[in-house]
Amino acid sequence: MKRNIVILISGGGSNMAAIVRTAQQENWEQRYGARVAAVLSNQADAAGLLLAREQGIATGALDHRAFASREAFDAALAAAIDRHQPALVLLAGFMRILTPDFVARYAGRLINIHPSLLPAFTGLHTHQRAIDAGCRFAGATVHQVTAALDAGPILDQAVVPVLPGDTAQTLAARVLSQEHLLYPRAVRALVRAL
Repeated sequence: MKRNIVILISGGGSNMAAIVRTAQQENWEQRYGARVAAVLSNQADAAGLLLAREQGIATGALDHRAFASREAFDAALAAAIDRHQPALVLLAGFMRILTPDFVARYAGRLINIHPSLLPAFTGLHTHQRAIDAGCRFAGATVHQVTAALDAGPILDQAVVPVLPGDTAQTLAARVLSQEHLLYPRAVRALVRAL
């Protein structure tokens, strides 16, 4: 039984690349019947699409600006995703807020990674907000997506220290290095449980 994974990106796709690399190194297809079947983006020039194509993964792009409404875009995106019969849909730097209908369609199998220790610092500018709040620790969270922004059940987290003199950029880099370990670990646990 195939457990297809579809990953949605908007940019460079470093978390997507970490998942693909881990899946290949750990032979998820043979061990769990799981494979990254497709990488889709709302940006045709997203660098992550090239990375995926180089790995022989199907890719596609849908420009959200070409649609009259958020609902119309999400319907087209869902049709593109469903062609790959996904067991999991992973958001990996996909910079779109999804409609409740889209989220409901993939309930329980729509997963996101967020660069904070949720429930703290939902939304954007998480690293600067953590520094401004005087946090001693920051990190990343993998969670199920619900209609409420960054509020779904937490699946896994990684913690990093906030160091004296940190900027949003230095903290972001430290968190991202942990995201590349955290997201594949969380996805592995999910595919093993499918």
